[in-house]
Amino acid sequence: MNGVVLSVRELSVTLKVGERSLQVTEGVGFDLKAGEVLALVGESGCGKTKTAEALLGLLPPALGWVRASRMALQGRDLRTLSERAWRRIRGREMSMVFQEPLTALDPVFSVGQQLTVVFRRHRSLGRDDAREAAIRMLQQVNIADAEQVLERYPHELSGGMRQRVIVAMAMACQPRVLIADEPTTALDVTTQAQVLEQMTTLARDAGTAILLITHDLGVVAHYADRALVMRRGRILEESLVGELFRKPGHPYTAELLAAAREA
Repeated sequence: MNGVVLSVRELSVTLKVGERSLQVTEGVGFDLKAGEVLALVGESGCGKTKTAEALLGLLPPALGWVRASRMALQGRDLRTLSERAWRRIRGREMSMVFQEPLTALDPVFSVGQQLTVVFRRHRSLGRDDAREAAIRMLQQVNIADAEQVLERYPHELSGGMRQRVIVAMAMACQPRVLIADEPTTALDVTTQAQVLEQMTTLARDAGTAILLITHDLGVVAHYADRALVMRRGRILEESLVGELFRKPGHPYTAELLAAAREA
């Protein structure tokens, strides 16, 4: 692991709810290092996904606002970027694997149309070169019939295949940071393991840092280097994964571990 690629301090997300405002995260801070897997762990509704959306500039002003004393990608301040600047960063320097691939993929475009546009937009490849790059990327996520899959539409693929396509799109430009938001929740156990293994292997080979958002402590134990434990929008504990399981530092973390053992 090398230096810090993403640095966050005092990140707070507030949503507009009718005439009221609701603060969903408060004071979130961490450093993400090149090549590491940092897990953001917590129960549903604790603010994990809104943290991810804030980091990628995906929260529209009409829905709420984001405040932070620092939010920097390799020293570049993300807090004041225009939407045009964000579009240059998303997919190229920071990318995301969403929880539900059927909604993340556009149903009216084929897999090939959606994957090749990443190479054409961010790597300035021509049509034929982009297609070849897309085929190679699908093969890297263990899709054997890659040429045929390029011609298919999302609804024609299984859940596992769709998620592999999403991973291929997210890693196409070897981004500095990959945010994976519950990336295998909708998959069976065997496919979960395969997708996570492929994703983390691709990231490790590219030197990409992963922020892995999950409620599954088994996934944390197997794939993460460090973990942040979140509850009600706040980070309660930050620890190396081995230490977290051996000696949790916060009572809530101990409760999560106990619940996982009983499940």
